[in-house]
Amino acid sequence: MVNRYEDLEIYQVSVEVAIEVYRLTKKFPKEETYGIVDQLKRAVTSIGANIAEGFGRFYFKDKLVFFYHSRGSLFEVKHFLEISFRMGYITNEEKNSLFVKLNNLSVKLNNFISSIGKQNGS
Repeated sequence: MVNRYEDLEIYQVSVEVAIEVYRLTKKFPKEETYGIVDQLKRAVTSIGANIAEGFGRFYFKDKLVFFYHSRGSLFEVKHFLEISFRMGYITNEEKNSLFVKLNNLSVKLNNFISSIGKQNGS
């Protein structure tokens, strides 16, 4: 049993992806600072933040809400990465590399949500 959210693989991967996105957005045009850059950063940090907050909740249903929000934020990041690619801010390789990581994280997050549901008897 994991006692700290920092020890969860899904949390660790979410932090790695967030750092990668932050580094990637440094090369975006300045006029996007308060546009897509801000949206991308908010969405990508929300993945891990919701995992942490869900982990800290006492009631099972409360936990699930935050884990589902984390999953939603993951898909939001994919959306903004697609726009970034189509606008020419990132390469196809950069987009695809992050999509692979996000898809893998999505599977792990789904498995995590399923496993805590089984622990709760749902």
